[in-house]
Amino acid sequence: MVEGVRAFGLVAWMWIRSSLTYRTSFVITTLANVSITFLDFVAVLLMFSHIDSLGGFGLPEMALLYGSASLSLGVADLLLGNMERVGARIRDGSLDVLLVRPVSVFVQVAADRFELRRMGRVLQAVAVLAWALPRVDVDWSVGSFALLVVTLVSGAVIFGAIFTLGAAFQFWAQDATQVQNAFTYGGNTLLRYPPTIFGRDLVRGVTFVVPLAFVNWLPVLRLVGHDDPLGLPGWVDLLSPVVAVALCGVAALAWRTAVRSYRSTGS
Repeated sequence: MVEGVRAFGLVAWMWIRSSLTYRTSFVITTLANVSITFLDFVAVLLMFSHIDSLGGFGLPEMALLYGSASLSLGVADLLLGNMERVGARIRDGSLDVLLVRPVSVFVQVAADRFELRRMGRVLQAVAVLAWALPRVDVDWSVGSFALLVVTLVSGAVIFGAIFTLGAAFQFWAQDATQVQNAFTYGGNTLLRYPPTIFGRDLVRGVTFVVPLAFVNWLPVLRLVGHDDPLGLPGWVDLLSPVVAVALCGVAALAWRTAVRSYRSTGS
């Protein structure tokens, strides 16, 4: 584990140094990334200029949903977002190069072409959360803050596991990036809005099939005092860490099975 983290840091630092060679370009692309992601929240602000609530959620509560989902995805995207490129490496045979190096293939794929400009999504999410937390109607205590922190960490782990599962699937599909994106970036878009505006079947699907609801929906419902649309027991709202660990186990098994089944391109 320690050696893997060290290897990831070395590879990532190599790409960071490369991107900082042209510092003006790096600053411009990072600011552009922040601006583009901020436009998503501007759409929410425009919507609430015409309505007072959406599905029982006011603007501060919507901002809490938005910020928590975006921050979790942003951290996972920064660290593991490049996993989606494994399909291209399989198709052109360059994955073979990674297999002969004395470093974990997972670490190499995750750190490949590390893009620090993706910090823009993280910074934007932090800004939205900083605006929402003082305004949302929550009786903040040590327990509440602990639940929020655990939720953010667990959400990032859940998204990271989904990135890994998508990458493992590409060993067989070889061109399934958009399928993976549907559950990561698409899931992030879904989680920015209250579960109360969606059909019960959809909510069940993202709770029991692809457990995205544990990224922020269930914990945030508990924080703001809203009822769970599925009527689940209250202790389910606290299961985000358990779901994150379980999903990591499934992702690790899928990744290991995928790498062991790899037979190269034959070229």
